[in-house]
Amino acid sequence: MTIELRVQPRARRNALVRAANGGWKLYLTAPPVEGRGNQALIEFFAKRLGIARTRIRLHSGEKSRQKIVILDGITEEQLRGIVAVK
Repeated sequence: MTIELRVQPRARRNALVRAANGGWKLYLTAPPVEGRGNQALIEFFAKRLGIARTRIRLHSGEKSRQKIVILDGITEEQLRGIVAVK
């Protein structure tokens, strides 16, 4: 599954939510320095989905808040299962 999302670094907590425009937004406590934000993104999905970090790839947006992430073997339903309720 490929997911396009906007990342909000230095948030209060780590959470994945549906944005008002129907897209995905990922809040991460990690700062966007020296790749720590991207590493936190991979750790977030691996832990929440219960999959290996190697099954998560950052397709584009390494230095941007807009990212495209590839989650190997994950369905839309599984992704919706980890969404935080606002």
